[in-house]
Amino acid sequence: MATDIKDVTHAVEAAAVMGLLRGRPRLLALGEPTHGEDALLHVRNELFRQLVEQEGYRTITIESDCMRGLLVDDYVTTGDGTLDEVMERGFSHGWGASAANRELVRWMRAFNDGRPASDRLRFAGFDGPLEITGAESPRAALTALHGHLSARVDTDLLDSICTAETLDRLLGPDDRWTNPAAMRDPSRSVGRSAEATELRLLADDMVGLLDVRTPHPVARGRRDDGDRARLYGRTATGLLRYHYWMADTSPSRMARLVSLRDRMMADNLLALAGADGAVAPASRVDRSPVLVHAHNGHLQRHRSSMRMGGLPVEWWSAGAIVSAQLGDEYAFLATALGTIRHRGVDVPPAETVEGLLYAGPEECSVVDARGLAATLGEPLPAPRASPWFGYAPLDPAHLADSDGLVFVKDVS
Repeated sequence: MATDIKDVTHAVEAAAVMGLLRGRPRLLALGEPTHGEDALLHVRNELFRQLVEQEGYRTITIESDCMRGLLVDDYVTTGDGTLDEVMERGFSHGWGASAANRELVRWMRAFNDGRPASDRLRFAGFDGPLEITGAESPRAALTALHGHLSARVDTDLLDSICTAETLDRLLGPDDRWTNPAAMRDPSRSVGRSAEATELRLLADDMVGLLDVRTPHPVARGRRDDGDRARLYGRTATGLLRYHYWMADTSPSRMARLVSLRDRMMADNLLALAGADGAVAPASRVDRSPVLVHAHNGHLQRHRSSMRMGGLPVEWWSAGAIVSAQLGDEYAFLATALGTIRHRGVDVPPAETVEGLLYAGPEECSVVDARGLAATLGEPLPAPRASPWFGYAPLDPAHLADSDGLVFVKDVS
């Protein structure tokens, strides 16, 4: 193997990243191989800042609850609320406790201060309202969708589908939906109850009414209103579908659930790119490119896999779904790490991708992944199991599936 690392590595700068891409993507996805490491989020923040200042990016979306993310977007665009409030209530999965996420939100608010609405930075979550232990109640999404429609269509027309009182009665107490025992015990799920079945039909009818009865939002300068309404509809129908399959007792139950989660992610990403069928092609030019940040496993182009309950589970990632639709307008940068010493991840073996890059002098670099794959000669062996279950080393067999690779030598 005759590989000069200097030939394929560069400083992590916007210009270097864009130089690796085949065109100007609508979605530029930056992955991470583990969660909870602010060192990786600081790299993301700096790259986003450069993309904003040099390449015209105006939106960042992360692996967090899409409904909660609306609170963050309101804060960074208009100053609504306080920084403490949005960090507490605007993120899922504990991401609001991250100092790097706090710095990102603070910087976005400062950047937007005094700018016209058309030039402000935007924030979005693209995950569903889902946690490892279960799923949220569909109440927030359903009631927001109903409220949007009630302000825009005839009362009799909406009431012929359902009233707010009907929704409240069918939803019942939220703890019916959020019971963590339902993740492991399908019999504890409410997802196939008579009420949930009726709610799925009502949600579908309300989304249909949204599609045919509300004017195109761009025509009246209210694109944000339309975008949010469609987000409510996607989230409501997605959550009800997820709860339905939580009640499934077949062996494919977990594979179905993780697939549905990534499908919800993909739908939100396509909407941010203006490729969800709701935006006329001519208006897509108004949408700035988006930086996406999430785990590598959600953004990669190949199938994702993990072991759950001792069994292998495979599914198509959100990145694979989006890439199939957008082609070169979707770009993916995986991130690989050298050490995470406080997690027991020490210097990587020399025969791995991480080991090869670790031997170089750079502490942080962007790598021409396809160029590296082409010069390796023989493929490197499959990665060894990580001593920490939360970290997934890069599989060299998929190196060329990435448009580039970010390597961080040490995170601790």
